[in-house]
Amino acid sequence: MTGLVVAMDGPSGSGKSSVSRGVARALDLRYLDTGAMYRAMTWWMLQQGVDLADPAAVAARCGEPRIDCGTDPDGPTIHVDGVDVAGPIREAEVTGSVSAVAAVPEVRARLVALQREIIGAGGIVVEGRDIGTVVWPDAAVKVYLTASAEARARRRSAEVAGSTVEAQQEAMARRDTLDSTRKTDPLSMADGAVELDTTPLSLEEVIGEVLRLVKERT
Repeated sequence: MTGLVVAMDGPSGSGKSSVSRGVARALDLRYLDTGAMYRAMTWWMLQQGVDLADPAAVAARCGEPRIDCGTDPDGPTIHVDGVDVAGPIREAEVTGSVSAVAAVPEVRARLVALQREIIGAGGIVVEGRDIGTVVWPDAAVKVYLTASAEARARRRSAEVAGSTVEAQQEAMARRDTLDSTRKTDPLSMADGAVELDTTPLSLEEVIGEVLRLVKERT
């Protein structure tokens, strides 16, 4: 398993984080949340007062922040210029802005290069939206997690204080549209990926399905 790469793609709320961490623990692999990296970049841009509606302005500064990711599935970390941003990157302002930042080609080029560097160090479960299609298309195991719009919104609203299922469903619909229609590395299922609908399954059942797939393909 030392060189195994499991690529876990799918839209927000499909269960990628919980499933990826569970699979990484079961297989004694590292874990990487690439979405956190885009959120970290977005947080930094907001702190710097960069106009996120101006792709050229975002592109001009995306090489400045240092982003460091810890890959322990029991305690993944994310720092920007030495600052722990695990909490701030989950706040509403970042969530509402991250798709715009992630659509900038220069941002994607910078972070994909960093992601490949981390993946190349050895066995890992990587979650995101373009892992199997762009970041690591040679992954031995590729999974595309999906879930019904209601299930995804229900899960996310349970994680966000003061949120409602309806509000989350509207926000996810907007983000899905942005992520799947952007010109650079849009959200899509990779060739050779196995699609897994998590709607009717428990977390343990989804993890079990992925582990079964890993056993079949390695």
